[in-house]
Amino acid sequence: MKIARTIEYAAPPAEVFAVLADPAFQDAKCAATAAISHSANVETKGDQTVITTERVLPSDDLPDFARSMIGDTLKVQETQTWSGAGSDGSRTGTVEMSVPGAPITLKGKLSLKPSSAGTVETLDADLKAGVPLIGGKIEKAAAPPIEEAITIETQTAKEWLGR
Repeated sequence: MKIARTIEYAAPPAEVFAVLADPAFQDAKCAATAAISHSANVETKGDQTVITTERVLPSDDLPDFARSMIGDTLKVQETQTWSGAGSDGSRTGTVEMSVPGAPITLKGKLSLKPSSAGTVETLDADLKAGVPLIGGKIEKAAAPPIEEAITIETQTAKEWLGR
């Protein structure tokens, strides 16, 4: 299942990326998604920046069949790997998300590019559930919480940029 998003920020790419790569922002983003517990790490390796988060989330909003597979909580591990900045501040990256104990993965591409209003961030990802026969049903159940988390992260980033 495709998950795509285009987000506009009223700040240049360097400022947007500084927020995204701030460990305090990553903590705030995880807390804003109602994580029961979380960890966040930002590490620069050469010209790459690797952002990893792990969240333990309640599974209350998932359908019964999905909750029966994962229990009362689910652990979500996310890794974003960003390239160094181009001369215009643009960056490209990848995102990988997994749910240990559940056959769900999200893999995709990220980009930050300058725009007339500031910055455009794009996400183009595929959500996969590796379960024969009911994989599509699992993907449809998993997509709304993932999309909601993206919306919360966007709102949190815009608040941080407004500081």
